[in-house]
Amino acid sequence: MNSLLRPLFAQLRCQTARLRRRMREDGGYSTETVIVTALLALLALAVVGIIAAKVTSKANGIDLG
Repeated sequence: MNSLLRPLFAQLRCQTARLRRRMREDGGYSTETVIVTALLALLALAVVGIIAAKVTSKANGIDLG
């Protein structure tokens, strides 16, 4: 029985070591990616603000009488 489990445990140790190596690698975002994403979000908020201001101005200019 011991001889049957030995290859299984060896494979398990190998897979565990491989997983640990992959987790140590830097897989995060680069600084440039974070900055570009923040700038795009800021631009999107500015566009939404401009559109909301124009729509509000137009709605306030409607004369019902």
